[in-house]
Amino acid sequence: MKFLALFIASAAWLAAADPAGFAQWKAAELKSYEKKLAPKVDAKKIASQPLGSYGNHTLSVIHREGSGEAELHETQGDIIIVESGEATLIVGGTVVDAKTTAPHEVRGPSIKDGVRKQIGPGDIVHIAAQTPHQLMVPAGKQVTYAIVKVSAE
Repeated sequence: MKFLALFIASAAWLAAADPAGFAQWKAAELKSYEKKLAPKVDAKKIASQPLGSYGNHTLSVIHREGSGEAELHETQGDIIIVESGEATLIVGGTVVDAKTTAPHEVRGPSIKDGVRKQIGPGDIVHIAAQTPHQLMVPAGKQVTYAIVKVSAE
């Protein structure tokens, strides 16, 4: 009888376990990253925390206290979910003085002829691969967001 009870308890535990590839981050946990990452901001005014890697996509949380470089990912799209703060996203156009900084990654100081979009808490943005983009954060402000990088390959 004890064996049967142990078997049932074990089966219930296994059934309650998360399936492979599943992950969940509660809203309170995501909100806490602003305070966790702020002390880790580097000279480029950015700090990040990887959350996971799943085949063709990765998830991270990023905290910015200053504007970033213009970027173009040749083989990855970005999905940005703003948690807190505000920024101006410049999207489209052309990366000025573009340089390849890593395989399939292009950077530059700015974007010429891009479209400006204001982003803030709760906003979700999709940026396709091959699309120039740059986040501009006003002096004294910050933005914290989750980012999903999806490989187009």
